[in-house]
Amino acid sequence: MAPLFNWGVKDSHRGTPVVVKMENPNWSMVELEGPSEEDLLITNPSSRSRDKGRGKNAKQLTWVLLLKAHRAAGCLTSIAPALFGFVSAVKRRVASGRTDADIDGVGVGGGRENENPTVKSRFYTFIKMFLCLSVFLLCFEVVAYFKGWHFSAPHLELWAPAFGVKDVFDWFYARWVLIRVEYLAPPLQFLTNACIVLFLIQSVDRLVLCLGCFWIKFKKIKPIPKGGHGLDLESGDKGFFPMVLVQIPMCNEKEVYQQSIAAVCNLDWPKSKFLIQVLDDSDDPVTSSLIQEEVQKWQHEGANILYRHRVIRDGYKAGNLKSAMNCSYVKDYEFVTIFDADFQPTPDFLKKTVPHFKDNDELGLVQARWSFVNKDENLLTRLQNINLCFHFEVEQQVNSVFINFFGFNGTAGVWRIKALEESGGWLERTTVEDMDIAVRAHLHGWKFIFLNDVECQCELPESYEAYRKQQHRWHSGPMQLFRLCLPDVLQAKISIWKKFNMIFLFFLLRKLVLPFYSFTLFCIILPMTMFVPEAEIPAWVVCYIPAIMSFLNILPAPKAFPFIVPYLLFENTMSVTKFNAMISGLFQLGSAYEWVVTKKSGRSSEGDLVSLIEKPKHQRGSSAPDLEEMKEEIRRHEENVATKKKKKHNKMYMKELALACLLLTASARSLLSAQGIHFYFLLFQGVSFLLVGLDLIGEQVD
Repeated sequence: MAPLFNWGVKDSHRGTPVVVKMENPNWSMVELEGPSEEDLLITNPSSRSRDKGRGKNAKQLTWVLLLKAHRAAGCLTSIAPALFGFVSAVKRRVASGRTDADIDGVGVGGGRENENPTVKSRFYTFIKMFLCLSVFLLCFEVVAYFKGWHFSAPHLELWAPAFGVKDVFDWFYARWVLIRVEYLAPPLQFLTNACIVLFLIQSVDRLVLCLGCFWIKFKKIKPIPKGGHGLDLESGDKGFFPMVLVQIPMCNEKEVYQQSIAAVCNLDWPKSKFLIQVLDDSDDPVTSSLIQEEVQKWQHEGANILYRHRVIRDGYKAGNLKSAMNCSYVKDYEFVTIFDADFQPTPDFLKKTVPHFKDNDELGLVQARWSFVNKDENLLTRLQNINLCFHFEVEQQVNSVFINFFGFNGTAGVWRIKALEESGGWLERTTVEDMDIAVRAHLHGWKFIFLNDVECQCELPESYEAYRKQQHRWHSGPMQLFRLCLPDVLQAKISIWKKFNMIFLFFLLRKLVLPFYSFTLFCIILPMTMFVPEAEIPAWVVCYIPAIMSFLNILPAPKAFPFIVPYLLFENTMSVTKFNAMISGLFQLGSAYEWVVTKKSGRSSEGDLVSLIEKPKHQRGSSAPDLEEMKEEIRRHEENVATKKKKKHNKMYMKELALACLLLTASARSLLSAQGIHFYFLLFQGVSFLLVGLDLIGEQVD
């Protein structure tokens, strides 16, 4: 194809052709000639040659800029469809009329359906009252602004009208300013300063954790079995193959039961040395029958696996595990490994974790890291991945290396059964049975190890509804546990440092203070200071320190750096759910005992492929898999997915929408005081609450 434009170069000119393809079909393909060796080497110092080279390079630069402009125009054209889709999604939410108040009562064995409606709506009522007051004050301030009452930045000095007080409105506004200065600003400023102090303390704690992680990386500190690197797990003499009990608790999780059972049955461990318990708490007969059929299929293939179904399903997951540990044959086993229904361990999982117990009688728990098969599914999963990467690589790894204690994650861990028994076993007193047993084991002197290089694949919640319920349980349970175990911590025979770490750092600072100041400071106090400008929040509190903390949080997941701003805004948005859960757990309100199984999507992963490839090895009497049976399984899976999609829906979350209106109202008020950083923060944070309130951040259902 001949070039469309003649650059004034002879046909004999030799260069490197560069082909540029325009995405717009109305544009043609343009062939540009790159610089040749003669262009790069100045052999003729005459001005004519230099001018010729400059002219050609200028033309090439012009076309590169045109290409960039064309791409930018293409991006701009995509804004209209995106905006149209956004408006359509909002219309669907409003037309359906579904809100979080309609169907929050879907629990497992109890939950919000048992909650007092008065308790349930108290927090939302407070937010609505605050919103109505802010709208009224905004109208009041706008009228005052146009009548000459101005505040000037940066010290927010009040400028009264030059003509003095003339009418009733000016008299009322003057009295309102006096009330603000004398009665509202001092206590609000005190509360602001208190939250800033908590904010700084928590920021220092996070910085220390990051420094500890850097030190571990720098020194290459890594847990090593006492047998050393020379431990040969394959040899008969040096091999360490104790009896291991593997438990898979599940409840109505028909999307993931096949892949988890297959992954566990393919663990590389002597068949006579481990037993698999499938602990089914499903109340759906169809799901229970499917799980039982899957267990029977693996039994026929030679796996040492049992199916257990409770008739009386008390105590949620803790009750399920406690019931399984009461079996008579458990006394023959030394260790127990727990995998939730969506977890898919690699075949060498036990070989990487169990050897750490050898010749280490003080070790009670070996915890593996989680990895996620759907971390790039949508924006919500990407933001969750940032949080959990920091939790594992920084929090748990640092606590494991320096104090041998961290909260058990409830799955992908190996326990010494003796440690469980000495600590009192599984208790159903809270919704965080994993943290409960970890705290009691630590008080009894047991040590923990976290393996950052041993990963177990699982799923992240893809919908905001599922993530919200999960976070509610994760933040209400620790406060329940804190109330119950505080006397035991004070009376335990452990060092003062360990008591300080558990009470102040583990519970108060990271479980109570963090959600408290995040919600109070950025969602309540900051909007209030816009209407009471005599109380100020420094710009470094609103912008710089949160940006630094977000940067530190995102370091363990460097590929997520483009999402640092959405991460900061989303964490503040989630503070309303975490704060509500924290208060519920601390004061034992109805929703504190809510247990909702996190919804799974059944995403395939490398673990699925491994199990499918290795499955024919266990089959007897045939050399090839049954294709008809596999087709039938695929058909049933597609029917289940289709049925599940019909039941899915997006809905609106009223607390988040009310806070969105509150923050946007406060941002409008900040314009009257010319507070730039505060305005932008409130504006973007309000938009973030709006997107979450309309359920536009996670899985979208048409």
